[in-house]
Amino acid sequence: MKNLTLLHLLIEFKALPFKNNNQLEFNMSAVDFSKLISLSVSIEDKVAHIQLCRPEKLNSMIPDFWAELPAVVRQIDLNSAARVIVISAQGKHFSAGMDLAVFSKMGEDFGGEPARVAERMRRMVLELQDSFNALENCRLPVLVAVQGGAIGGAMNMIAACDSRYCTEDAFFTIKETEIGMTADVGVLQRLPYLMPEGLVRELAYTGRKMDSTEAKACGLVNQVFADQETMLKDVMDIAAKIAANSPLAVTGCKEMLNYSRDHSVADSLHYMATWQSGMIQMADIKESMEAGQQKRLPEYDELHTKKSLMNP
Repeated sequence: MKNLTLLHLLIEFKALPFKNNNQLEFNMSAVDFSKLISLSVSIEDKVAHIQLCRPEKLNSMIPDFWAELPAVVRQIDLNSAARVIVISAQGKHFSAGMDLAVFSKMGEDFGGEPARVAERMRRMVLELQDSFNALENCRLPVLVAVQGGAIGGAMNMIAACDSRYCTEDAFFTIKETEIGMTADVGVLQRLPYLMPEGLVRELAYTGRKMDSTEAKACGLVNQVFADQETMLKDVMDIAAKIAANSPLAVTGCKEMLNYSRDHSVADSLHYMATWQSGMIQMADIKESMEAGQQKRLPEYDELHTKKSLMNP
């Protein structure tokens, strides 16, 4: 694939046709997991494992990554192919963030009438944001396991996940500030809900590294592990426990938690009541009770796929 500038990133990426001015329509059936460039994907026992797979390049976020990640997540969700997603990375570091080759080309695309260039930049930023919005908006919980550095764009990505875990050697940095730009794909908007705002401001203003001990103390990560192998084993165990539960109950938890973050307690309670009036059906509750009485694991139906009824 040819090198793309940041502003050309998704405009020229032919696999993602425009749906409208604000959103892209992904051709889910066209995503072949075996042909991904920046990711590897496996699904086993209802757990989808997405790995960043360019360790020799520190898993930097090349143009392919920004297209592949949301397409993969949405395809898994679309087909109800799993009940939980685990994201990890190969190599010494989780991710060095946006690939430097992309940044080096940015200046080449700033020519022309300023207002039109600005409008184009705005659309590009919205499209990049959409890559991580996919993690937050999918029905499945997304767990992320971090080793080494989670730098720049990687901080934006993990902030959109449901739960974060890391190794003792992990560190986190909002690197964008140090290279002369404001982080723009979600970390400044999501991080204040995950840790104290004063600390978020310090990290954003300085661009300094936060180590694993500080990350655990402030609540950014749930647990810290001695090494990646131990971390992945434990995170997969957590994923398995999630996958064993009713997928309808789990997706309801995610929907309510996300809604409550962005709304008042009163509004959230009203939404909860409305949701429950339609979603609390007896099938899963009955299966859970019968499984307990029979001393076996419950077997729940999968969620329906999200395939449009309007498409043949």
